[in-house]
Amino acid sequence: MTGERTLPVLEAAHIRPYNEGGVHDERNGLLLRGDVHTLFDRGYVTVTPEHKFVASRRIREEFENGRHYYDLEGKIEVPSSVLQQPDPAHLAWHNENRFLG
Repeated sequence: MTGERTLPVLEAAHIRPYNEGGVHDERNGLLLRGDVHTLFDRGYVTVTPEHKFVASRRIREEFENGRHYYDLEGKIEVPSSVLQQPDPAHLAWHNENRFLG
């Protein structure tokens, strides 16, 4: 998603967690750097159904930093095949149920 190519730091992240009705399917997943994965799971960043990366204002408010994550806003790399792209319904779920805004 961020264009990172250093394999040891990349992790597969569920968009909608399996224990909350998510499925083990590539359309319910994102390949994220470890730090971005943690922030995604905790709701500090999200990806919109239109495949735009968004960082919550709460990173700045709670941690007084996060410039690097704000620099990623709007940028995302997705597979060219629609069948491999994140499902917009799963992304909408994350935006509505996890993202801290």
